[in-house]
Amino acid sequence: MLYYLIYGLCYTVSLLPLRVLYLLSDFFFLIVFHLVKYRRKLVAKHLADSFPEKTEAERQCIERDFYHWFCDYLVESIKLISMSERQMKRRLVFKGTDVVDQVVGEGQSCAVYLGHYGNWEWVTSLPLWVTPKAQCGQIYHAIENPQFDRLFLRLRQRFGAVCIPMAETLRRIIKYRQEGRPVVIGYIGDQVPFWNNIHHWCQFLNHDTPVLTGTERLTRQTGHAAFYMDVRRIRRGYYEAEFQLISREPKKMAEYELTDEYFRRLEASIRRDPACYLWTHNRWKRTREEFNLRYDEATGRVSLEPLEKIKKEKGL
Repeated sequence: MLYYLIYGLCYTVSLLPLRVLYLLSDFFFLIVFHLVKYRRKLVAKHLADSFPEKTEAERQCIERDFYHWFCDYLVESIKLISMSERQMKRRLVFKGTDVVDQVVGEGQSCAVYLGHYGNWEWVTSLPLWVTPKAQCGQIYHAIENPQFDRLFLRLRQRFGAVCIPMAETLRRIIKYRQEGRPVVIGYIGDQVPFWNNIHHWCQFLNHDTPVLTGTERLTRQTGHAAFYMDVRRIRRGYYEAEFQLISREPKKMAEYELTDEYFRRLEASIRRDPACYLWTHNRWKRTREEFNLRYDEATGRVSLEPLEKIKKEKGL
């Protein structure tokens, strides 16, 4: 019952024109930025650490623009509930789909790297743009709240893309391969890895950053063509998403080269328009210093015990 109440409310709000929803977004901005001050200290720290070459005034401008965009992202995601195919295709234009169609036409599947940049919820409209020969999908992390988890599943699958739970990724890929159907799967690769999943570090936005490497391992294992999706916000409510081919033969790339290339391109996207990145996410909470304390060279394992306990055991 709670789900239907939430869905009914969101659906009703989504029927409002976007110009009205953006008025709501402007109101939300005043609450989130000035009243609640949602994670403002964290955002300010991230911007200061990521852009030390910018002045304080420039970073404050980025911060304000980010919160404006973030509120827009929220109302745009709600609008997705009732947005028509025609309006969706007008609001988000995909480029480079001819290359994707060519790859799929030759029987090869595609792995698409993207980040928490622009409106990643709208990217689920990709099936409206690529050949129907391909099954489009995205790797899905369940939301803790079951009602919102069900709501976002419905949002992300309404244009024909499927949400694939992370634990089932390889099994589902094999299933589609056995059915003779290529897949175009999106991976948001800028998540924070758990301590025991850290295998590689790279320089990203002036940080020594632990990164997920599972997408690279899966892409190399399956032989999928690797793409980066470069998202641009053209103006309020309008985006472009360009497919950039990284390699059709990822197995020939050096280990972690694909991951490093993804983060290099994502950083270039962010530096072009920093306000459209999800700065509220604490993606640099794991440091190499703490990792080295947790890592046991003798066993090759990473301790998940509380840090204070580890320090005590090591006499620190």
